[in-house]
Amino acid sequence: MGSAAGWFKSSHSNDSTACVEVCFDGARVLVRDSKFQGSPDASPILAFTPTQWAAFTTAIRAGA
Repeated sequence: MGSAAGWFKSSHSNDSTACVEVCFDGARVLVRDSKFQGSPDASPILAFTPTQWAAFTTAIRAGA
């Protein structure tokens, strides 16, 4: 699920491992906690459709 090279976090994040990371993986948008990046079996990964992700990020930008 998502290659190591495909995961990224916000440019507003520092080098901390307490961030949310996102991976655009074909027809899915994957989200995980960056502190688990070395152990994929320990990290819950949320999967969204691009439509769901767009609705979520639009709501966040609107202050919801």
